[in-house]
Amino acid sequence: MTEMKTEKPAISAAIIVDGGKVLMVRRRISEGELSWQFPAGAVEAGESMEEAAVRETLEETGLVVEAVKLIGDRVHPKSKRFMGYTAARVVSGEAHVADADELDAIAWVALGEIPEYVPYGLFEPVQDYLNETLAG
Repeated sequence: MTEMKTEKPAISAAIIVDGGKVLMVRRRISEGELSWQFPAGAVEAGESMEEAAVRETLEETGLVVEAVKLIGDRVHPKSKRFMGYTAARVVSGEAHVADADELDAIAWVALGEIPEYVPYGLFEPVQDYLNETLAG
């Protein structure tokens, strides 16, 4: 008898700071309240969280980024998926909706504007990283 694997793959999110703002994307299909979020997607076989964050950012926004560090991970309280959060910096390109099937908008968001986009708050290590990175 073969064992069926029903576990969903982990999700990797890219936290991209540039010009004093963080990049957020709005999904066409919202996950409950999770309408605005960071570029993110499923980690593929053999891929690290950081590699997935870089790949997903390129696929969704056309932006070439480089992973800086893994900020943290958790089981997301709303989606129940295992999530990793990777800090990344822009290498080249202009952010735009590169995958119109998945996204309908992007925004560069200042620290003080984040609650307007994510009213339920951010994962604490991500908020701490943004407070530190965007405060200056």
